[in-house]
Amino acid sequence: MVPVVGDEALIQRLLAKLRDTAIDVLDVETIWIGPDIDVAALRPALEVAQRLGTKNVLTMGNDPDEARLTASFARLCEEGAKFDLRVGLEFAAYTHASSIRQAHRIVSKAGQPNGGVLIDALHFTRSGGTPGDIARLDPRWLSYSQICDARGPRPATHGALKREARGERYYPGTGDIPLARILDALPEGLPIGVEAPCAQDAALPVTERARRCGEATHRFLELYRRSPVSGPQTSEETDR
Repeated sequence: MVPVVGDEALIQRLLAKLRDTAIDVLDVETIWIGPDIDVAALRPALEVAQRLGTKNVLTMGNDPDEARLTASFARLCEEGAKFDLRVGLEFAAYTHASSIRQAHRIVSKAGQPNGGVLIDALHFTRSGGTPGDIARLDPRWLSYSQICDARGPRPATHGALKREARGERYYPGTGDIPLARILDALPEGLPIGVEAPCAQDAALPVTERARRCGEATHRFLELYRRSPVSGPQTSEETDR
């Protein structure tokens, strides 16, 4: 991890790269909302996010007190609004915002117009989410989503779930997640990010990992676009 906040030379290099490549920054991450979160202390990070042109900040719930977590999320949204940032709450089975239903409840109670739910395909699947759960969300709460793939059954412990999420994912279209059904349930035109740290490629140079991930993602999306119904079917979908 490379520190960015406070490094003006690095910020300028990043801005130059963005101009040269015409690439946009989809989000900055991750802010863990714990019991003692100091929202004011995050202002320099939020300011850098704004300078880099991003519109989204990714957060995760790390507070067992849901009422306090909700209040902290609301304060973070208020601070983010000063920098024209949307704040997404990403749920995961091993965090204190553990499901799409709970994230929905927290964001709803926070009542902030720039707050929303961030759906990561791995966390969504491992927490027992269904496409119907996505359909129940107000589309205004979804500013983007993340996809990847996974193989095999749900890991049995929080530690194993965390290891899978942080380093044992697979590229889109190379595993068992019903990605086509998830994409069908998301609003049309929603930006999609790929988060797929793959253990089998971990030792490769970052450019090679990016190439492999990009090629797999393009193959999956091309098959998805060609589908007359809902994209390429996995074994989990063919019995619908």
